[in-house]
Amino acid sequence: MIPDIESVDIAHLASGDILAIQVYKFRGATPGKKAYLQANLHGAELSGNAVIYQLIQFLCDLDASQLLGEIWLVPTCNPLATNQRSHHYASGRYNPYTGIDWNRIFWDYEKDSQSPDQMSLADMAQALIEQDSKQIEETFCKTLIHRFQEQAKQEHTASGIPFEEQYCYRLQSLCLDANYVLDLHSSTNQSIDYLYCFQGREQSAKYFLLNTAILLDTYDGDAFDEAFLKPWLSLEAELAKLGKSLQFDRESWTLELGSGMQINPDSVYRGVRGIKNYLVSKEMLKLNRFPLIQTASKTVQFFPKSKSKKYYAKQGGMLQSRVLLGAWVTSGQLLYQLLVFNREGRLPELVDVPTEESGLVYDLSSNASVNQGEYILEILTHPQ
Repeated sequence: MIPDIESVDIAHLASGDILAIQVYKFRGATPGKKAYLQANLHGAELSGNAVIYQLIQFLCDLDASQLLGEIWLVPTCNPLATNQRSHHYASGRYNPYTGIDWNRIFWDYEKDSQSPDQMSLADMAQALIEQDSKQIEETFCKTLIHRFQEQAKQEHTASGIPFEEQYCYRLQSLCLDANYVLDLHSSTNQSIDYLYCFQGREQSAKYFLLNTAILLDTYDGDAFDEAFLKPWLSLEAELAKLGKSLQFDRESWTLELGSGMQINPDSVYRGVRGIKNYLVSKEMLKLNRFPLIQTASKTVQFFPKSKSKKYYAKQGGMLQSRVLLGAWVTSGQLLYQLLVFNREGRLPELVDVPTEESGLVYDLSSNASVNQGEYILEILTHPQ
């Protein structure tokens, strides 16, 4: 298959240069569902680009008859963040002009529908209750797209809108009609491979063949994956109140593939394997030997997002003897030692810091030098 390649301008710079993203659109011989994949929304999170490259190469080698529907792929989906530097370091987590997190800017239909001039989701459910599942899905998707397009018209007013809103409209417009949205990230720090999963979609998590998932029991709808799926989950909930229980064929996932500022081959391998397995399991791809045999028995350990525990430095110093990434720790166990210096005429000292509760160490700060109050690590607790 040869993809259609579309370039989408996202920013005209003072220098006269134009930043753009490139969308690779693979369309199968048979119409069907749509999957949308993007990578590098945060500038330092690189592994997803290698995953998308391998998927593009893989899809180019397939026959169109092996794809049912279409797959859109967008590497380096945020060139402004990807190119951001401070000395040797790439961060790109925040808009350098406003300080806003690039993954907390997206349009949430549910919040929008709460304005007085819009139909609420409760009223929407009441209006759609007599339709069958397919009709409801089609009607609601058209409603989402229409309202989004109305909001996006603000860009063309004389007063204009902030850049992150313009960028939001460019990027989000690519996936509104998708069935499946996969947002590929890495930790800004050091991290294991895991995924974010929405409540009610746990059964599909095993298709990615990752061991660990953070269950989104709390979220605000501003992140890319949240903004896509939150309206669908809310409509399901409103219909359930009216006695109509159904689940739309809509899912979104954030895959966290390793650490920032590097491309880990193992993380890339797991990402590519899991995405292929997911798309086959969702009946979009026809591949020999897929779904992989281990899919049926795969067990994913879910941890609620609200129960994770971050540790911050109680005083400044240098980290040493820190627990290893991916370790399971128990309450009271030594978590790390802090080498503390002072300006008070005393000798330096080592301070032991124990674990407050048991859990999985899944994210570590990259810098071993910390000031008081700075982030050190995070632990997932209360597995389900």
